[in-house]
Amino acid sequence: MQIGSRLLLSFLILCSFNALAQKSQILIARNAVGKLQAAIANKDDEKKQLAIIAEGLKSIESAEKDNKTKNWAETWSIKSYLTSFASLIDTDKGNADKFYDAAVAAVKQARSLDKYEDNSGLIKASHHNILIKKQDKGNASYFNNDFREAYTDLKEVSDSFPTDSTLALNTAICALNIQNYDEAIHYFNRAKDNGIRNAGMFQKLAQLYVAKYDNEAAIKTLEDGLLKNPFQRNLTNDYINLLLDTENYTRAASLIEGNLKVERGNKLLYFLYGYLQQVNGNNSTAILAYDNALSTDQNYFDALYQLGLAYINSANEVIRKNEADKLTNYNNLINRAQFALQRANEINPNDKKTVQLLIEIYTRKQATDKVLELNRRLQEL
Repeated sequence: MQIGSRLLLSFLILCSFNALAQKSQILIARNAVGKLQAAIANKDDEKKQLAIIAEGLKSIESAEKDNKTKNWAETWSIKSYLTSFASLIDTDKGNADKFYDAAVAAVKQARSLDKYEDNSGLIKASHHNILIKKQDKGNASYFNNDFREAYTDLKEVSDSFPTDSTLALNTAICALNIQNYDEAIHYFNRAKDNGIRNAGMFQKLAQLYVAKYDNEAAIKTLEDGLLKNPFQRNLTNDYINLLLDTENYTRAASLIEGNLKVERGNKLLYFLYGYLQQVNGNNSTAILAYDNALSTDQNYFDALYQLGLAYINSANEVIRKNEADKLTNYNNLINRAQFALQRANEINPNDKKTVQLLIEIYTRKQATDKVLELNRRLQEL
């Protein structure tokens, strides 16, 4: 045999040996995947599982260096699966983070090479593990108040598991904290649509809609919240206030009356009912409602102020009527207005509107000294 032929034969044998060697490395790594899955099924401890992973990654490291097997999708699929699982079970944070970074890079490479989806099972499992780790990282950032980092991680996980209401809720809170309000609305709605019952979430979502001047969406959100949280006080109060702000007085009145049957000691409901009656010109009914609110809290400033105003309005109505004792009734109502507003002024001395109403009352009574005194105070406020 000629020297050249012998050299060629030696080269071919060497190439064949190298190919077999690299193929055997892939077989070892493939076997490690099977052993790991068996260890997981048998609930072997993490130490044994990490040892199997290390064995498989050692073979993959050799395959990565070979010009042929480094271009195999299987090489990177196995690496992504082993490293992604290791990132979940390694209790050393530094090691876990290194495994996670390696898994993210490996699964990206595997996807680019797996043109016929021969390794789709391993790639899908790797991606699932990466998402679990990403959720852990997102939760850690969330509890460290690093909401921007948390949002980036949790958003991807939530988009992969869109029916997880808690995950959507946490993503929305992160978006809210970084002032990404459109995204906050999106993920709050995802949480809502998947059964979340948290009353605070419905409140916050409604507030976001109000800020966007979408009152109908805000009203619908609060109605949905009340269906899941009947008579929840904060939701009810927000709903009534929004109905009043949008002049849905009939709906507001019906809701307040229904809730008062359940919560007879709710001072805010009595106040709002009184305010609604006052807006509609029913001052006598408003006065009764404010009195009920004040029976629960005698220092309720808003109720005292509106009560004083309701008495003034009633006094004005009496003057317009042709009654024999109208002067007596008028003075009685003005005195009651004065008493209520004095109490309101004692509770909140810096409220200008209260002082202005007291000036009006003392002017009617021609109490000049009081008018001068209150005018001086008004200039100081």
